[in-house]
Amino acid sequence: MLDRSSKRPILPFMPKKDFNQLALSIVQQATGEKPEKNQAAVTLGRLGGLKGGKARAEKLTSERRSEIAKKGAVTRWEKVKIGSK
Repeated sequence: MLDRSSKRPILPFMPKKDFNQLALSIVQQATGEKPEKNQAAVTLGRLGGLKGGKARAEKLTSERRSEIAKKGAVTRWEKVKIGSK
């Protein structure tokens, strides 16, 4: 896949970084440092993620779930059609 601004291939496993992020990651690799995560934030994020899908599913009507599923199916089939041309 090409990035429009640079016309270079972007590998899916390499996120696009600005110069500051790239410099920080290079320094961390060179010094062997690993960024520390805030455990409270990690716990809260996980808790929200565990609740989120189930809570959303309970709020959705069957009509809305059907609309979402149809939209997803159409999108997947469009990708297949584009890939076969």
